[in-house]
Amino acid sequence: MARVETTTRGFGCPGKYIQGPGELKRLEEYTSAYGANVFVLIDKRLYDTISEQLKKVYENTSSKLVLDKFTGEVTLGEIDRVTKLAAESKPSVLVGIGGGKTIDTGKAAAANLQIPFISAPTAASTDAPTSALSVVYTEEGEQTHCIFHKTSPDIVLVDTEVILTAPVRFLVSGMGDALSTYFEARANAESDYANYVGKGYRRTKAAMAIAKLCYDILIEDGLEAKLAAERGVATEALENVIEANTLLSGVGFENTGCAAGHAVNEGLTVLAETHHFFHGEKVAFGTICQLVLENRPKAEIEEVVRFCLSVGLPTTLKDLHVEPTYEKLMAVANRAAIEGGIAHAEPFKVTPEIIYNTILATDALTTLYKKQWGYEA
Repeated sequence: MARVETTTRGFGCPGKYIQGPGELKRLEEYTSAYGANVFVLIDKRLYDTISEQLKKVYENTSSKLVLDKFTGEVTLGEIDRVTKLAAESKPSVLVGIGGGKTIDTGKAAAANLQIPFISAPTAASTDAPTSALSVVYTEEGEQTHCIFHKTSPDIVLVDTEVILTAPVRFLVSGMGDALSTYFEARANAESDYANYVGKGYRRTKAAMAIAKLCYDILIEDGLEAKLAAERGVATEALENVIEANTLLSGVGFENTGCAAGHAVNEGLTVLAETHHFFHGEKVAFGTICQLVLENRPKAEIEEVVRFCLSVGLPTTLKDLHVEPTYEKLMAVANRAAIEGGIAHAEPFKVTPEIIYNTILATDALTTLYKKQWGYEA
């Protein structure tokens, strides 16, 4: 995207968002509204458990269920495989159940087949369930590009009971992804960059308010939500953070835009040592980098760093297992500041050298904070 050439505002979102305990058990009620033939793509980690549950949900109904196991990476090859397999059953609706990569693959396949799509996340680790795009990677895990779809999912179905079965790290990673939403929205507003709705429009006031609310919920409820998840219990704080991670972050970023926070994350994906870290974990570090890049007030930076430390998100290169050599960090910076990339949504010129300097400065600052505040550096 680039700076807007119009005063037209645009806003996009899923058809419906439904969140609560036990909702996955009602999936047949939701899919039957679109027709009888249902194709479901399920995360490989949960395939055995969820496939058996769904067979029971759909037995003695008029719906015909076809199940498939996601291979584990959003590649063009996997999208093509799922598209072709789904087409054989002539589905009236496609459902993606799993993490962000499972859902992004399902979205792309449904878009190829031009049929409705229902996303059912099994962890509150990403805002992918609500968005109208799919992030594509290589087989090795390096991010390559995004596929933009005409519409957002028709239904986002979030089962709190299922979310609680996921490792707590997933929830925390989702907070890291959501953490960037407001700050990237602000940067895009200051530069007047187009959002990701259709051809790109100016942000609505509603979108900016959603982005800010996303941040406010994390600061207010993030730590309590993590503690509740560690004990396997649903509380209002946990429900609030699940909504922030999934709905507010998803609708927020798509309607306002990404910036340097996600650009640094994209840069980090070129380093093999970061591939075992989750998207949101890398975005959290990228968000701090963005605040340093923009030279934001000390109090704001400290609030974000303290939040990350309180819930266990990475704040230093050491946390991400990245050795701060010139070669490694320039590789990150070159990818982050790639021509036409999201880093250029910042309200000033961004170059690889500037990103390189920012990463080193951020690492120095957060390492110092960890020592001063009693965290292991």
